[in-house]
Amino acid sequence: MRPKPPTSQGALAVGVVAGAFVLGACGEDEADTTTTGPGAAAAEACEEVPAAEPKRVKLKPPRRQVGPADEITATVETNCGDFEIALDRKVSPKTVSSFVQLVEERVYDGTPFHRVVDGFVIQGGDPAADGTGGPGYTITEEPPPDTSYTEGMVAMAKTGLEPAGASGSQFFVVVTADAALPPEYAVLGELSGGEETVERIESLADPALGPEGGEPAVPVVIERITLDR
Repeated sequence: MRPKPPTSQGALAVGVVAGAFVLGACGEDEADTTTTGPGAAAAEACEEVPAAEPKRVKLKPPRRQVGPADEITATVETNCGDFEIALDRKVSPKTVSSFVQLVEERVYDGTPFHRVVDGFVIQGGDPAADGTGGPGYTITEEPPPDTSYTEGMVAMAKTGLEPAGASGSQFFVVVTADAALPPEYAVLGELSGGEETVERIESLADPALGPEGGEPAVPVVIERITLDR
């Protein structure tokens, strides 16, 4: 069984059956965070933190666009270590501009990686903390038709009902050679450092959740994201 693609239940998905798009564990009992097997070492390497608390965000799309010559690296700091994303402002100026605004507004602070799928993706950036939230707006920037979602690519999640290239705040990192996804997910950039952190988070995939993945075995929380221009 192939995992479901990275999706989010944003404002445009109101009225959709919740189970179709919700990727977190909203409403479930608190899970036992004792980890065994391959993920045990990764769990020990992560600072123990409480699960992320949901927060309400209501922003408008950015008015200012980054320039194509702007070199921007985002450092994602988590309780399991840091990783870096080289933002692709040439292919996706609107997407990158939105991401930069969300970083500057500190939307990502305290948000979790709510879906981890071994051999597929790690997904986070939801202020609602359960896979249902976003920044209060959606932008659309369709990726090139030849886009391939290969290992290290970072792209934006969307609902199944939204058009190609739609995005809010949720993003995912591809952790397999080829995720075999259609060119429908706005490109944010490429992993440019901290691969060991991404591998550590991936190894926390809960095998009990099967190939669809879900919340990691222990909480993984974005402490903050910084920008280096």
